[in-house]
Amino acid sequence: MATKINDAQLTQLVEAAIFSADKPLSVEQLQSTVLEDLAVSKKRLTAVLQQLVADYAGRGVSLNLTASGYRFQTKPELSSYLARLWPERSPRYSRAVLETLALIAYRQPITRGEIEDIRGVSVSSQIMRTLVDREWVKLVGHKEVPGRPGLYATTNLFLDYFGLKSLSQLPALPEFQAMSIDLADTVGMTEEIH
Repeated sequence: MATKINDAQLTQLVEAAIFSADKPLSVEQLQSTVLEDLAVSKKRLTAVLQQLVADYAGRGVSLNLTASGYRFQTKPELSSYLARLWPERSPRYSRAVLETLALIAYRQPITRGEIEDIRGVSVSSQIMRTLVDREWVKLVGHKEVPGRPGLYATTNLFLDYFGLKSLSQLPALPEFQAMSIDLADTVGMTEEIH
């Protein structure tokens, strides 16, 4: 028999679960883990999540829905201040890595040869390994042409990292070109990783 929980307790439990999770949590994951023994419908849980999203809207932290589920994120405009909390530098990605990632995101599924044709230069194995190791890109199949080259596509972790629910939220290409400098600043672009 499922235990009942009032709205205030449910809100606290859901908030604590998302806050303490090491990855985004979907409605289904919440229901099958922390809420498994409680009488909480999907409709009621969705209402609680929507209320939490609204509650955090004007704060330095917001509750966002990404491709994998809900997670707390700091406001992007605070990142330069918050970065001072971590003296270690986050990984830096070269222009070649970011261009390759953008081509995969916008043209997926795409082969390494097609990326090379568009960029006009070869794509090193290190670039592809960096993207695969970061779990932003994965091999999703093989193109039915001679040699059967691998087809690459982005992952939910890519969407989660950039705070997107789906690929449809990627900026339109003219916007993407205009914001390429901002993207490089956000992700940390240098020539350190090729």
